[in-house]
Amino acid sequence: MTERPGWKFDGKNVVRGSYKFEWNGGFAVSQKRKNIKALHESIERSTGEKSLEISTKSEVNLGSSLSAFVLKLDGVLIECIYQSSKVFENGGPYRDLLNMKPKDAKRDERLQNSGKLIAFNYNGFEWSLRPVTAFYDYIYVKSALQTFDKETLKNGLAEYEWFTDIEFNPKKSVNTQARSAAILKALLTDEKYEVLDTSESWIKYHKSIVKG
Repeated sequence: MTERPGWKFDGKNVVRGSYKFEWNGGFAVSQKRKNIKALHESIERSTGEKSLEISTKSEVNLGSSLSAFVLKLDGVLIECIYQSSKVFENGGPYRDLLNMKPKDAKRDERLQNSGKLIAFNYNGFEWSLRPVTAFYDYIYVKSALQTFDKETLKNGLAEYEWFTDIEFNPKKSVNTQARSAAILKALLTDEKYEVLDTSESWIKYHKSIVKG
């Protein structure tokens, strides 16, 4: 038995729930999809609500298309933007990561050997580390809105209450495309696109709406 989170926009806030299910070991896509199914069944038993997996492992086209390893912002994969924007005590940002494959960028040794992470620098603007996931959520939401028609995206996400990311382990990471997708749904629902205009307005919005 294991436990994994899911996120939803409840009409006011983005909230997190945690659900238990039997874990299927192994690295094959088929095994991961069994885990997705088991997690979604656990959520449905607990809430009576429908879930969408946000990852390349999703069997729903919308979910796989919204993977952070697929989405691009201004022609660059957002995972590479995120990793290449990190500023450390002893180095960075490492802009050459923009041109790598996402998995290679994420595993680049400099990200582990440059000391403490102190900020993000993107498009000439420096982002604070607080709120913890604000920068990642920002580039994710921007890329999704740049990639998809707003109404198509709004209608597609409206079919689901919960969003999951089977690769996300809260004991090892803080960012997840599932939380970002729930924030995206909130933004589309409320049509508050102006909060994306500046880092200050985004951070204010993020603090006000993200509760988990």
